Amino acid sequence: MTYLWIVLPFVALTAAVTLATLRRPRFARRMGASGIAAVILGILTAIFDNVMIAAGLFTYPADRISGIRVGLAPVEDFAYPLCAAFLLPALWVLLQPREAE
Repeated sequence: MTYLWIVLPFVALTAAVTLATLRRPRFARRMGASGIAAVILGILTAIFDNVMIAAGLFTYPADRISGIRVGLAPVEDFAYPLCAAFLLPALWVLLQPREAE
């Protein structure tokens, strides 16, 4: 389960930074937009990871993944697009000057 341990810090960082924006304006709207983006990125990840794995471009050693898969893709692969969908907008908000809100 090596890959799971690799993605956990990214997920924890994403959760912490996103929660840091909880009191900023339009939090609910931002979470909705991030949720939609996460779904779209998840679908694209499922499609393209499965195609690339099926084509033999790369593989995952069975002892390094959780064993939970979406098609051929291990579930750990979905952490990165999920984090991107929530972390990047949260960072954008935190880096904006307060008067711009």
